[in-house]
Amino acid sequence: MRITAASFLIAVSLVCATPDLAGQSSPAQMWKLPQGIAVKDKGPRTYRFTVDYNTANTRGEVLYRQRVTGEYTRGFPNGEAAWKNVTVADAAGPSADFPPAQKRDFMEGFRYHNDLASTFKPEFFKGFPPTAVVERNLVWDTGMLEMYGQNYFDHLKLNEPYHAMANKDVAMQDVGTFHVRDTLLEWIGRSQRNGQDCAVIRYQSFFNPVEIATGGMTLRGRSDYWGEIWVSLATKQIEYSTLYEVVTGEMKPPGQDATQVVNIFRIGTFEPVNAR
Repeated sequence: MRITAASFLIAVSLVCATPDLAGQSSPAQMWKLPQGIAVKDKGPRTYRFTVDYNTANTRGEVLYRQRVTGEYTRGFPNGEAAWKNVTVADAAGPSADFPPAQKRDFMEGFRYHNDLASTFKPEFFKGFPPTAVVERNLVWDTGMLEMYGQNYFDHLKLNEPYHAMANKDVAMQDVGTFHVRDTLLEWIGRSQRNGQDCAVIRYQSFFNPVEIATGGMTLRGRSDYWGEIWVSLATKQIEYSTLYEVVTGEMKPPGQDATQVVNIFRIGTFEPVNAR
């Protein structure tokens, strides 16, 4: 076989581009998560949480969109957290521009002890309107992301799914009920965000029955949700996170007897406002 100059150069380039697996092999410690450490709060740290709700019909046609944003701050004294600049904007159809967002004044300065379990107590949202479901979701989703990202280092091993929660009923005060069938966490690798070495943790939970009854509207269906969380190995602070959820069910709008099938797809991002 005749080797041309071109084929020789290609062969050389492939050899040079091939990773030296032996030379790049990482120490075993790199593939173990830090054990027995707490989250390090060096004072308040603010995140921006943005969630887009897309309501579609059974043919995938987007009928209605809603964008919810808020600024969440953790690390206050005594383990407190707070919200500010929470806004909601609504738009019809799949592509119309969002109008100016409307501020939710009842969440301005909303402050509480940062404990997910307490957010499900009857008195927790006493200052919220009964129909403020997406605003409550900001609080619940943030608590969920912090729990998944920060509470399971001692249980996670690389590429091994861990069953964090199964067959648990959750009562959402003034909203409805949610049954968690099974929640899987998996540490899938390392990456960098905001100059921090991070563990990337995948979470997923499928086929969860949900019932909502608020403001005269009822919905019975199921929830499937998943996403990834980047957690600093040095501080256990979340450096970035994604949230995806599909809720499919039969909805009865206020004042109507007929039900309609709806599909609500949520897409969320949670990230520090000023990374440090």
